[in-house]
Amino acid sequence: MDDVSKVRDLSVGGLFLSTHRRQRDGTRLKIEFLVQEGQIRAEAIVKRWEAANGLGLRFTAISDEDRHRLATLLTRLRSFRTEMRGKMALEGG
Repeated sequence: MDDVSKVRDLSVGGLFLSTHRRQRDGTRLKIEFLVQEGQIRAEAIVKRWEAANGLGLRFTAISDEDRHRLATLLTRLRSFRTEMRGKMALEGG
């Protein structure tokens, strides 16, 4: 099934997708996303379905090259989040 979904949470172990498409626990999926670091492809398994929110997926296979891109992406996202918190603190938010 081809689908485009928003990633709500991401880690080296998996991700949570915002989607209304139901998938049964244990369903195996192929995930592909294109980010500044390049294309990342992985295989994942559905760990949970939340009707109002989406799917929790755990990565089951990812190449070393894509794992490196994922780690680089996570570093960039953490840095951005830290930077934004600093700006909000300076602005009194």
